[in-house]
Amino acid sequence: MGKSIRIAGLLCLCCICLLTSCTRQNAAPVLNKADFQTEFTGKKTDLYVLKNAKGMEVYVTNFGARIVAIMVPDRDGRMQDVVIGFSNIKDYTTQASDFGSSVGRYANRIDQGRITLDGVTYQLPQNNFGHCLHGGCTLEPEPMGWQNLVYDVESVTNNSITLVMNSADGEAGFPGNVVAKTIYTVKDDNSIDIVWKATTDKKTVINQTNHSYFNLNADHSMPITNHILTLNADNFTPCDNTYMTTGEILPVAGTPMDFTKGKEIGKEIDNYSYEQLKNGNGYDHNWVLNTKGDDTKCAAKLYSPVTGIYVEVYTNEPGIQFYSGNFLDGSGTGKQGQKMEKRTGCCLETQKFPDSPNKADLPGWYSAVLEPGQEYYSHCVYKFGVEK
Repeated sequence: MGKSIRIAGLLCLCCICLLTSCTRQNAAPVLNKADFQTEFTGKKTDLYVLKNAKGMEVYVTNFGARIVAIMVPDRDGRMQDVVIGFSNIKDYTTQASDFGSSVGRYANRIDQGRITLDGVTYQLPQNNFGHCLHGGCTLEPEPMGWQNLVYDVESVTNNSITLVMNSADGEAGFPGNVVAKTIYTVKDDNSIDIVWKATTDKKTVINQTNHSYFNLNADHSMPITNHILTLNADNFTPCDNTYMTTGEILPVAGTPMDFTKGKEIGKEIDNYSYEQLKNGNGYDHNWVLNTKGDDTKCAAKLYSPVTGIYVEVYTNEPGIQFYSGNFLDGSGTGKQGQKMEKRTGCCLETQKFPDSPNKADLPGWYSAVLEPGQEYYSHCVYKFGVEK
């Protein structure tokens, strides 16, 4: 009988170990440092892991200053990865994506890829319906946009990394030699604090953001349409069918754009009788934040009822782009081995309003101009927690 008890005990222990192993495998990204080490456009890439005292981990690569994975606890204390993306540098450098990137020089769209500064018109890449999107991002025929370039690592500690982009005058058509820094810090309140700084030697425009695709469900094959989104915004900037802002600022009240009280993302997302959802193929719009640059006030909150995980967003920027992953098409394979299908990730991008360089003279719009002698400063915090 003693032998039977010992065998049963061993079997039980093996089952526990197996279950623990499976849980860890499903929850944690299988990321190897060597899989992110290569040379791209003459510069070396690598993977860095930032941690806090509570066990939160954030994986960052200097290719595009990208967040690759974010590990935070769910309501049961299990660590879960809450952003989608690739598991190796080869996929990032060969498959066009913005996953987790630090976008620059100008996040979002500029109308017809043209800006005029002091009477001089600059032509930028036209990579999206004739507009310049995310600094003209492309991998072919050559890498363009800061998310597709390799940053220099200025410093790294256990919980923080500073990445530097030296962008030459005329790069992607933008004026000015710009030195830009992206600083990620993982804090003990389970937040990722992101600071962007930049200087220029010539009048230019700049608007940076983080382009992480959040999926708080733990299972990244599940759509984010079950997430509850709250936006601290009474107004938004509508767009036309080329995703370009019209110059208007409209109220969200009485429309599917109203997330002021919190709403399931999927509730009205396919209501294409509403023109703005038809134009955006779902949600892909800029909301005008009520926080008015106060980064101590919550600008947005995203919550998954599956895991209990939520993320709050704080920023000094006037706007936030909520993008519901409408153009994910299953062509990429994610860290969990899943196909990244339509709406399996969503973005909350803090920003100046889209096309601000051409609309800053309109009421309620904000300038994105950076002058020599000034310092661009943008701040975003993604703070994670759980609801039981």
